[in-house]
Amino acid sequence: MSIILFVSLALCFAIGMPIAFSLGVASLATLLLGMKIPLTVLAQRMFTGADSFPLMAIPFFMLAGELMESGGISRRLVDFAHSIVGFVYGGLAMVAVVAAMFFAGISGAAAADTAAVGSVSIPAMIRKGYARGFAAAVQASGGSIGVIIPPSIPMIIFGVVAGVSIGKMFLGGFIPGTLIGLALMGVSYFKAKRYNYPKDPFVGFRQIYRTFFGAVWALMMPVIILGGILGGVFTPTEAAVIATIYAILVGLLIYHELRIKDFPRILARAAVSTSTVMLLIATANVFGWLLTAGRIPQNVTAYMLTLTSSQAVLYTLILVILLIVGTFMETSASIIILTPVFMPVIEQFGIDPVHFGVVMVVSLAIGMLTPPLGICLFIACNIARIPMTEILRFITPFLAVMIGILLLITYVPEIVMFIPNLFSR
Repeated sequence: MSIILFVSLALCFAIGMPIAFSLGVASLATLLLGMKIPLTVLAQRMFTGADSFPLMAIPFFMLAGELMESGGISRRLVDFAHSIVGFVYGGLAMVAVVAAMFFAGISGAAAADTAAVGSVSIPAMIRKGYARGFAAAVQASGGSIGVIIPPSIPMIIFGVVAGVSIGKMFLGGFIPGTLIGLALMGVSYFKAKRYNYPKDPFVGFRQIYRTFFGAVWALMMPVIILGGILGGVFTPTEAAVIATIYAILVGLLIYHELRIKDFPRILARAAVSTSTVMLLIATANVFGWLLTAGRIPQNVTAYMLTLTSSQAVLYTLILVILLIVGTFMETSASIIILTPVFMPVIEQFGIDPVHFGVVMVVSLAIGMLTPPLGICLFIACNIARIPMTEILRFITPFLAVMIGILLLITYVPEIVMFIPNLFSR
């Protein structure tokens, strides 16, 4: 059975079939050829996989991100970021990273983060004389933070699959996301000095205050989301609904850039994004069920126990697997497929599932910056109007520091667990 499952999946990948359909076809082939089970089980398992109250947060967070992007949020966040860091070497590159960190607290998706902020920051960097490849590399790496700083759609998916508190996952992403942002800003500074990129004059504290006041309504959204979850006012799913209502009110009544006639387009874009993720979750649930039926997780656990009894060595093996998988598989699919495989292993080694979940999300976020999948690379290259080959020589130092932060949070779990433990006392 397992041979049919994996061979079918490999064949689907080889012919370029989308991941969601590949998982579904591989599962169908296994049910037809390897198991005497009615095919109605396929539909039932797909429905069961998507029928989850916490997963309802995904469409609402996606809708909130679309609403905030259409309501002039990204421009205001870039303006505020420019006022506080634009005067140093590589200031515009730092603006791209800082604005991406701000927007990460709204969208929960790396692709949306890269597109929303990049549409403003990349052309601005190019006009100032930054190399197109460098501008695209900065924004792609900054956009990947969108799935690390809460709210995070991959963290929601991991929480549902692993049965882990989504609120704790959100809290665990704060410090790693901030560290990665600071590291990317450091690379931007040194590269800007090396290439002698221009810096803008200090705009003054009055301008900082003005741009902050313009962006404050956007910056309040993460505060409302996390504050409500931690305060027990609402669940993560209810927080997503609150975020959507808040985005509508801010765009219509405060910024006045969201128009009623924009709603059909915004709803359609959010629906397409949501349907893509939910179909992936549905088919991956069938695939995961077949993995469990074939005792793959138990066999993997037993095999890893024969390789090592060291938690550090185990984590190293898992990191290598995640970094490789992240290069060719979409983040949500990777989480749904690999989480049931790795959870018995980490439980056997006494690893905190919240810590593992954050490490997993960060590892797969790095995969968004590596070919052949590299969704953030594709979006940034499209905005900068350059081929993929041009961005690759600039992305290496950003990847290096992100991997360095990944190793730090992996082997020093207190970095991830400090805030979750602080709020659980």
